[in-house]
Amino acid sequence: MYHFVGIKGTGMSSLAQIMNELGYEVNGSDIEKHFFTEEGLIARNIEITTYDESNIKEGMIIIKGASIKDDNPEIVKAEELGLKIYTYNEFLGKLTEKFKSICIAGCHGKTTTTAMASLVLNEIKGVNYLIGDGTGYAHEGNEFFILESCEYKRHFLSYHPYYAVITNIDLDHVDYYKDIDDVIDAYREFANSAEKMVIACGDDPYTHTLEINPPIFYYGLDEDNDIKAINVNYKEDGTSFEVEVEGNYYGFFDLPIYGKHQLLDALAVISICYYERIDAKEVNKIFKTFKGAKRRFTETVVGESVVIDDYAHHPNEMKSTLKAIAQKYPKKKVVAIFQPHTFSRTDEFKEEFAKVLNMADKSFVMDIHPAREAQEDYPGVTSDLIIDNLENGDHINIDEADKLYEEKDAVFVFMSPNDIKSLEEDLIKKLEEN
Repeated sequence: MYHFVGIKGTGMSSLAQIMNELGYEVNGSDIEKHFFTEEGLIARNIEITTYDESNIKEGMIIIKGASIKDDNPEIVKAEELGLKIYTYNEFLGKLTEKFKSICIAGCHGKTTTTAMASLVLNEIKGVNYLIGDGTGYAHEGNEFFILESCEYKRHFLSYHPYYAVITNIDLDHVDYYKDIDDVIDAYREFANSAEKMVIACGDDPYTHTLEINPPIFYYGLDEDNDIKAINVNYKEDGTSFEVEVEGNYYGFFDLPIYGKHQLLDALAVISICYYERIDAKEVNKIFKTFKGAKRRFTETVVGESVVIDDYAHHPNEMKSTLKAIAQKYPKKKVVAIFQPHTFSRTDEFKEEFAKVLNMADKSFVMDIHPAREAQEDYPGVTSDLIIDNLENGDHINIDEADKLYEEKDAVFVFMSPNDIKSLEEDLIKKLEEN
């Protein structure tokens, strides 16, 4: 029996589903609150309980989520019984050793890129995949394993990439990384572990600083990239473009994607397909069915209003989301709702958050979600650090959907990795009723 402590985590849920698909007995525990990541667990009848030491039995193998502390009662009990305890990344690294792993890393865009790659390559080749949106699938007979590979605390160094894909390098997780050089150093080590090659976004300023041994190929819009998108047309119904590889024509793509960031994500996947010698027309045909990853630009249309649910929580991610909205809905008013994630990130990027939110016509900011941090360790760090610098902004609580309804007939974009779904649902209900 594999017992997952923190089973509703985005990667943990996916990994539990994969183990279930492979025929292993799986259960897990978490808090009672509903998360979108548990949908796949429920569909597979995987038992979910709350944390309790009585859940831990002799003979279990324990998988510990990244947010789980050592004083969790189940971890304490497992230690007492002398059970084998793996961290999430340790176990995923062990599981994927026997496959050709396509490890998709990057400070932004890795979930969407992993979802894109999983769709296209699974239709053509049949692949295993772990997406950080609570989606996972595996079959023992598949050659490739596509996995979202997170840089937090250098977790991605537990993996064994055949292809190492880097969507971008940026300063984030400032509670762990000292500075951008520390982040680059982690990515250098990750890239050096690639068995076949590294595929990296050449439009990113930091990927070119990587001094590595494996061959590295760059994709992007800039002229000096190995894989280059040309004749790009950003439209209200998607984006079309052609792809050249080292000066040679590869193919035409007309995809339901929005914003430069999604175009670059798509280019990463197209690059993999090129090096796997897959026909471009076949790639385009499957890619056209892409519906997006969970909680990444997920849309609900109610009359003249559009509600978008997005995981963005770093200024660069938020900017990309707002630019994508401008492409798809160029004539609509945009209302941004943001819940900052962690005090350290809020303090580090407070000015950048305000600047990005000022791209919207109106912005609302919620109280900071502390996650693994405590308010007493960050005196004076509140969402007011952002709100005070907004041109047209206000504070909002989870139960104040009335404030949003006053802005009706707009695009409402909810941005946060946290669960603020009740505020979204309250707004949607008010829009439907009226």
